Amino acid sequence: MSRITRPHLSLLRVAACTGVAALALTACGSGSGAGSSGSASGGVKVGLITKTDTNPFFVKMKEGAQRSAKENGAQLLTAAGKFDGDNAGQVTAIENMVASGVKGILITPSDSKAIVPALAKARAKGVLVIALDTPTEPESAVDALFATDNVKAGELIGAYAKAAMKGKKAKIATLDLAPGVSVGVQRHDGFLKGFGVGAKDPSVVCSQDTAGDQTKGQTAMENCLQKEPGINVVYTINEPAALGAYTALKAKGREKDVLIVSVDGGCTGTKAVKDRKIAATSQQYPLKMAAEGVKAVVSYAKDGKKASGYTDTGVTLITDKAQTGVDAKDTAYGLDNCWG
Repeated sequence: MSRITRPHLSLLRVAACTGVAALALTACGSGSGAGSSGSASGGVKVGLITKTDTNPFFVKMKEGAQRSAKENGAQLLTAAGKFDGDNAGQVTAIENMVASGVKGILITPSDSKAIVPALAKARAKGVLVIALDTPTEPESAVDALFATDNVKAGELIGAYAKAAMKGKKAKIATLDLAPGVSVGVQRHDGFLKGFGVGAKDPSVVCSQDTAGDQTKGQTAMENCLQKEPGINVVYTINEPAALGAYTALKAKGREKDVLIVSVDGGCTGTKAVKDRKIAATSQQYPLKMAAEGVKAVVSYAKDGKKASGYTDTGVTLITDKAQTGVDAKDTAYGLDNCWG
């Protein structure tokens, strides 16, 4: 899914390996440039394919994979789509990695359904395939999934918003991702469950898709305010959409009396919580997803045992206005553990 993109020091280092304009298959080190990520060029080959190589979430994911590859004596091959949704590019990367002899592939699928045939071919050749962050459809198309529990992430901010309203009648706007995308559906449904309302509850007065984009989030919020000026709770798929909503609310002088909650836990979003632009966010951990994935491939290469099922890589509610009955950490913790 789309996450906020901004310049990042790590990105400058990554660009030396992969390039931001093309989907290239490279062996990248966790240091300053090209070369094996492992301690020797003959180490276990592990592939990492992300949706893009410019998004800070995936930059952090790559950092985690590079660090883990170095620690475990593995050789990391990396590739990324030219844009979020570049399924054809990811298919090419899978084929190239299989041809290069990887023992396992870690992938954040751009298209959870369209990527399945390519993954099936890789698995048929004995390659361990692990989805990171985004599940495939069906989830059984990969050997394992290492990801945030997106339903739980939504439930946490839903429960928080419910508690923060303190019995006041809610008029909710949901700024979602896109129809049928599993991450967006899970977070949306989790939020409603945590808040204690159904999909057709009259308290949900407006729902708009944003593609996780800040500008589109602003437009969506403007549309919702036109439809229902009295909105007082805003759920957003991610923090860029949340900041877009904040901009639209501020233009109407409503930024202080509308509760915004979100998901991701990037550094920009966590700072927005600290600055009281967002009331709370559910923080996830891309570095851990990738690090655990690399270790799983190395283990498979050593003993032949494949990772399987779903591994929850954790989620934490971040807020500086804790509510009774809702577990949370403050923004000091969030900034220490954020990405981007």
